[in-house]
Amino acid sequence: MAHSQFDLLRQRRFLPYFVVQSLGAFNDNVYRQAIIGLLAYMAVGSSQMGLYANLAPAIFILPYFLFSATAGQIAERLEKQKLIVITTTIEIMVMSLAAAGFLLQSMPILLLALFGTGMQSTLFGPVKYSILPSVLKPEELTGGNGLVEMGTSLSILIGMIFGGLIFQLAGERGPQVAAVSVILMAIAGNLVARRIPKVDAGDPSLAVDWNILRESWRIWRLTRRQLAVRNAVLGVSWFWFVGTVLTAQLPVYAQANLGGTQNLYIFALALFSVGVGIGSMSCEKLSGRTVEIGLVPLGAFGVSAFLLDLYFARPGQALAHGLSLKQFIDAPGSWRIMLDLTGIGLFTGFFVVPLFALIQSRTPRNELARVISGMNIQNAMFIVAAALIGLALQRYLGWTIPQVFLALAIANTLVAIWIFSIVPEFFMRFLSWVMVRTLYRLKLHGIEKHVPDEGAALLVCNHVSYMDALILSACIPRPARFVMYYRIFNIPVMRWIFRTAKAIPIAGAREDPEVMQRAFDAVDAALAEGELVCIFPEGALTKDGNIAPFKSGMEKILERAAARGQVVPVVPLALKNMWGSMWSRRDGSMHRMRIPRRLRAHVEVMAGAPVDSGSATAALLEAQVRALRGDAA
Repeated sequence: MAHSQFDLLRQRRFLPYFVVQSLGAFNDNVYRQAIIGLLAYMAVGSSQMGLYANLAPAIFILPYFLFSATAGQIAERLEKQKLIVITTTIEIMVMSLAAAGFLLQSMPILLLALFGTGMQSTLFGPVKYSILPSVLKPEELTGGNGLVEMGTSLSILIGMIFGGLIFQLAGERGPQVAAVSVILMAIAGNLVARRIPKVDAGDPSLAVDWNILRESWRIWRLTRRQLAVRNAVLGVSWFWFVGTVLTAQLPVYAQANLGGTQNLYIFALALFSVGVGIGSMSCEKLSGRTVEIGLVPLGAFGVSAFLLDLYFARPGQALAHGLSLKQFIDAPGSWRIMLDLTGIGLFTGFFVVPLFALIQSRTPRNELARVISGMNIQNAMFIVAAALIGLALQRYLGWTIPQVFLALAIANTLVAIWIFSIVPEFFMRFLSWVMVRTLYRLKLHGIEKHVPDEGAALLVCNHVSYMDALILSACIPRPARFVMYYRIFNIPVMRWIFRTAKAIPIAGAREDPEVMQRAFDAVDAALAEGELVCIFPEGALTKDGNIAPFKSGMEKILERAAARGQVVPVVPLALKNMWGSMWSRRDGSMHRMRIPRRLRAHVEVMAGAPVDSGSATAALLEAQVRALRGDAA
């Protein structure tokens, strides 16, 4: 049965939440653009306009430093639907103040309300992302995050356009229209929030520490507890850095380098936003409904490639100025620039969506809201740094905007290489993702239903080819430790991938009893830690396509776990249609590395219902795997 992330938009567990977060992003940007429209309506001088341009971002970002730690603790302690209703109620109060500012045409009131919107966003941020693992299945996390990022990106864009048009279209009634608009959007968000189903608190017994500095430090350290999560958080912060530098340059870039007007800036921003939306929505399909961090390197280097091409596409000033949107599109070289802006957004979506899904899947539920808060603090620091660095490069070093794009492309590449070198899992998953998706088309049956979302489990599967472990790792939503024959583990190049994935090499008792004992110890330790372990009980690749008798090693693993008092479910798996691939033994050794007979072969992965460890035997599991595979070797 085909799955689509759009199915979530028809379900109450997701749709009201999606609408609330989209309305919030929309309303924030309507408000900020409407302030600019009010300043133009009031015909204020350039100095006051410049003062707002510098003050507004600082005022909005300040609450993230002041309140993120407290917001994370509150989001951990309270039932999440209740907290969303509270934050949207606060939005109504803040936007009522903003409405007064519009009607009185008072900048101090509007800036105070802007601080309030920053505070409300700070409170909503932790629950926005920590709620997803509670309402989505593990295989839905990537698609759900893709929808959220798409909704946020497009809501920001549409909000900016709507807010910018209020005073142009409403004229003298602009202040009244702006006031009514922001209040109505806030009320709509609050009403929809009441339709969100109740979601349990992450840690209702958590004692809130109101010391901002102490708790901010403690929460930030919480983001660094796991290496993969730490670097995923760093990756998200770097996404905000790149996005801030890029979007901050677009207004002047559209005028000075593209020769357009305000409309062209909105068009450039639209290309980037639509690219982000498409990239975010594509992640589920590309990942095969798993948390596929192999897309992160693809996204990082794709962003660098398009940033680099954007520099070469227009390294100097525009040859003509005052171009309309149509005139720009018809001008030579414009399609290349449009493609670059869209490509940057597209690969940004590939980059950031798997990172959010990774943070959500690898962080304990009772810590997730605080980890998101710690990430928000770090994001704010990166945003401020991006604004200051961008300003310094142009004002003090005299760099042009295309030169800033070139520097950003180089910096993005270097940061990506650094992150992937200290956490090889990202690059390892990228290589395995490329190999598996290039050679095969996968179809899954029962993986979502029968592989447990959390806790220890032993997976047993037939063994057809050297690619089996990589194929299964691409199908299973959670990381799994694979036990594999040590000669396969030591294949050049593949060895690095297997070691990075924490695979466990094993040898026969006669070949190397020490390696075998270390393998059993490693398996027992992994199960004790609540991990998934996958074994191939045949002990070797099939030589004729048939399933060989299962060996008793599986029973020894379960006996050791039982001796510790741990009950481990055993999930039977079966690979179908792998026999005859370039990595199987269908041909002699001289022909094993040939092109496969079936290019992009359809391979099926079957999963059966878990068997209790008390009744699991090698013979029983062998029979179940045979039944799952059927006649399709």
